[in-house]
Amino acid sequence: MKGLSIHKAIRKHGLALGVVPERAAARDGTTSLTLDHDLDVLPEAGRRLTVAELAGHVDDLAARLWAAGVRPGGRVAVHKSANFDVWILATASSRIGAVPVMLSPHLDGTTVGALLARLERPTLLTDVDTLDRLAGVPLPKLTERVLVVAGERPGAAALDALAGAPRVEARFRPVDEAAMITHTSGTTGLPKLVVHTPRTMGSRLVPQWHLLSMTRMRETVAVHISFVHSRMFAAMSLALLKRIPVLLLRDPDPEHVAAEFVRHRPGFVEALPNSLMEWEGLADDPRRPFSSVKCFSSTFDAIHPRTMSRLLHASDRKAPVFFQIYGQSEVGPAVGRPYFRRTAHEADGRCVGFPWPGSAKVRLVSRNGRPVSPSNPGFIEVGWDGLAKTYHGEQERYDENRRGDWWRTGDVGFRSRLGCLHMLDREVDMIPGVRSVLEVEDQVLGELTELSELVVVRGPDERPVPVVCTHEDEPLDPERWRAAAAGFPQLAEPVHIPQAELPRTATLKVRRTELSRRLREERGLTAR
Repeated sequence: MKGLSIHKAIRKHGLALGVVPERAAARDGTTSLTLDHDLDVLPEAGRRLTVAELAGHVDDLAARLWAAGVRPGGRVAVHKSANFDVWILATASSRIGAVPVMLSPHLDGTTVGALLARLERPTLLTDVDTLDRLAGVPLPKLTERVLVVAGERPGAAALDALAGAPRVEARFRPVDEAAMITHTSGTTGLPKLVVHTPRTMGSRLVPQWHLLSMTRMRETVAVHISFVHSRMFAAMSLALLKRIPVLLLRDPDPEHVAAEFVRHRPGFVEALPNSLMEWEGLADDPRRPFSSVKCFSSTFDAIHPRTMSRLLHASDRKAPVFFQIYGQSEVGPAVGRPYFRRTAHEADGRCVGFPWPGSAKVRLVSRNGRPVSPSNPGFIEVGWDGLAKTYHGEQERYDENRRGDWWRTGDVGFRSRLGCLHMLDREVDMIPGVRSVLEVEDQVLGELTELSELVVVRGPDERPVPVVCTHEDEPLDPERWRAAAAGFPQLAEPVHIPQAELPRTATLKVRRTELSRRLREERGLTAR
């Protein structure tokens, strides 16, 4: 099939994750997939695979899961060390009609136990190191079976012992039934389990399908995002079906990333916003690791104009672009917009983009009966067939945010005269007297290159407290800070902490509520 017909078929019939590698291999089995790490479940596979080899591994592991007792409709909680085999194991589960449930390796044992209980005795698919960290969780009570990718532990079966199991015919999930479950970031409490269907996953590929067309066919796409996030499954489906070579990065260390980019010279880079911030310094690297990049992309969180500008100026391509997509797990990609080298540094970072034709629709709903405006932002709501089906085990919680065909994102903003959606803040992060904490962060970060991170949160006395991190934890010059923050007199004095102490989610978002709580506790102790 031609690319366009595949595109139309997915939009009509949904995305069947379990057969994506097989269908991609049928188009071109020689397309390469390069890793910067070994696979825990297939250590002999090496770090360079063809799509044909990938399809064979998925088929093999699907057979092993079947032999272990996994069946269509069963839930398989994939919770193991960060590794691309997370994607392979989830795809193998999907191939036999099971529902993979992606649990981040960063979750603590208490949270994992609570989510397993909500899943009502799923299969737990893990590794021995992760299993050891769950020693205090009553797994026999919470799971139907425990599988480890290799090794031995009491009460667990090992997939490596099932090598050679008879191959099994692919099974398919109904187009509007659960096909994959991921979880929210948990920035404000216990993560919610987001249910995706073949239809919702297929719909979400539409805008991203067009975005990948911005690179020349066969240019390498470098990806550094959470292996358990729904975005990883969308990105891999698009790249495989469009026959684009992929470089998958697990290690975000800038020196490592630079070496990999120099070796493989990607034309397209997708990474977490905080990773891109960490890589800013590579813009000055004499090896020019970003010189080949035609398009940078980020889909998880707002990204600062300073970061976009530095990365774009590090490219040697004629007209590089930074494409930002605004969305969330429940809605997928909602709006997006490009930024260009000459203007990125002066861009309004709160302008997150425009809807794509034929994709998600966005509306703004007043919070107080008055018209939505820059000074009176409204609730951002998204509507289309890409909305997640439900929260597993929490239908009432899901219904609280669903209004007919529309989903309330929890963010507030307004639309400009040109139609660009401006996202100002999460509603829970709003601070009285501050129009947008994200806007403050954008502007001050643009002035102070010594800052590696800036997060404004509600302090003990309800004042906005800027929490700052600097490169190499160097001291912050008070005079430079006062000059940069002069336009925001409502800010309290900055609190300087090491960047490693920032509480983060699996996608490296700062857990603002948790950071605010810590500040309140620490200031309270200091006061006493």
